[in-house]
Amino acid sequence: MTSDLIVFIVLALIAIASALGMAFSQNTVYAALYLVLNFIVVAVFYLLLGAPFIAMAQITVYAGAIMVLFVFVIMLLGVQGLPPSQTLPWQKPLAVLLAVVLAVQSIYLLLARAPLAQTLVDPDASINTTNNLQQMALTLFSDYLLPFEITSILLLVAMVGAIVLSKHDKKAGTSHDAA
Repeated sequence: MTSDLIVFIVLALIAIASALGMAFSQNTVYAALYLVLNFIVVAVFYLLLGAPFIAMAQITVYAGAIMVLFVFVIMLLGVQGLPPSQTLPWQKPLAVLLAVVLAVQSIYLLLARAPLAQTLVDPDASINTTNNLQQMALTLFSDYLLPFEITSILLLVAMVGAIVLSKHDKKAGTSHDAA
C-alpha cells in the first residue's frame, strides 16, 4: 500500500465516524462540531486531489460561514437536545420509501458513469490545463452539478430542521407557561 492510500483510508474512516457522530448525536452543538470536522476532512480530500482552491472554498464557505450560522441559530434558539419523537403514522413509511429511492438513484448514477479509472486524471497534469476559474466553474456546473445540488438540498433540509425544532420548543414553552 502506498502512503496516499493509507492517508485516504484514515481520512475516510474519520469522515465516516464524524458523519455518524453528527447523525446520532443527541446534542445539537456536538452535531454541528462533528459536521465541521467532516467539512475539514472533505477539504483535505480536495487537497489530496490537487484542488487547493476548492479546499479553501470548502473551509471558508462551509466550515466557516455556514457553520457559524448554524451554531448561531442553535445558540439563539437554545435547542440543546432533540425532543421526544412524536411521529405521524405516515412519516416512517414515507421516509423508508424516500431512502430506497435515494439508494436506487445513487446506485444507478454510480453504475451509469464511466469506469473510475477512465475519469481520473493525474492532478499534476490537470493543473496546467484547468488553472483558470472559468474552466473550473464550467466543470463544476456541468460534470459535478448533481453533487453540488445535493449539497444545497442537504443544507436546505438542515435549515428547515432547525426551524421545525425551534417551533416545537416554542409551542412546548407556551403550553408550559399556561399551565
